[in-house]
Amino acid sequence: MSSYPEKVMIEEQGLRDGFQGEKKYVPVEEKLAYIDALIDAGVKRIQVTSFVHPKLMPQMADAEQLCAQLQPKEGVLYTGLVLNAKGIERAADAGLQHVSASLSASDTHGRKNANASLEEARKRFVEMIKRGKSRGLKLRGGVQCAFGCRFEGKIDPNVVMDLVKEQLDQDVDEVALADTTGMANPRAMQELSAKVLELAGDKPYFLHIHDTEGKGIVNAVAAMQVGATHFDTAFAGMGGCPFIKGATGNIATDDLVFMLTQMGVETGIDVQKIGMISRKAESFFDKQYSGKMHRILARDDIKVTL
Repeated sequence: MSSYPEKVMIEEQGLRDGFQGEKKYVPVEEKLAYIDALIDAGVKRIQVTSFVHPKLMPQMADAEQLCAQLQPKEGVLYTGLVLNAKGIERAADAGLQHVSASLSASDTHGRKNANASLEEARKRFVEMIKRGKSRGLKLRGGVQCAFGCRFEGKIDPNVVMDLVKEQLDQDVDEVALADTTGMANPRAMQELSAKVLELAGDKPYFLHIHDTEGKGIVNAVAAMQVGATHFDTAFAGMGGCPFIKGATGNIATDDLVFMLTQMGVETGIDVQKIGMISRKAESFFDKQYSGKMHRILARDDIKVTL
């Protein structure tokens, strides 16, 4: 039998990756209520916002206002997404102590997502890390489109590994691979994850998996089989890159937590409470997302076993 970890750390990204593409604005007070509910459910890492130009992401225009009202909670990490040095400064000024910075292994995607070629993005990343460290921030590095790109197709794993090594050489505190377009398969997930885990050593390795092709959960299982223990998820399966046609959401927090609980893998998260958050989001936005367990858990006419 394959071995599985005893415990998995989940970073909830519904408030950022989930909300960013929604046209209906979520007020700051409502976002704070989501954060409180996530903490009550046992979530220990929450990506609360991104520091991007408000014209590009109107939903994230309140980043500073939101951060100013965050209440410190013991054992809970608030983090934000940054795309450039200005974002680093904004996050630090807003009082965050941890940020995620990444670049795309796909030149085409990088130009669409961050208005920078791959070479430009590499130079920017160096400046971002320097600026972040000078402000005392903890930094998570990352590589987007690590498993494929809808514009360019297959991405050379050697390019991905070179980018990971560059970031580790710059002394990022954590590293992540993102299956931004949802093109990964279990074998590719295992092969690349095993290499990154070996290279990262004691530094946490996160996986940001999208479920575009319906392989999200199985890719997470495959990654766990080679030692991955850190995953990004979004309640209800919200999310998706707005610069990629056909992109769908992240693996659903509810679905992953439910499965891991069945497998005896600890997450510290109450799946029933996450389910309520997911159903609240579906009601607010008046749409159905790709996650499954939040709807199944709401039914009283069928049995569900944990």
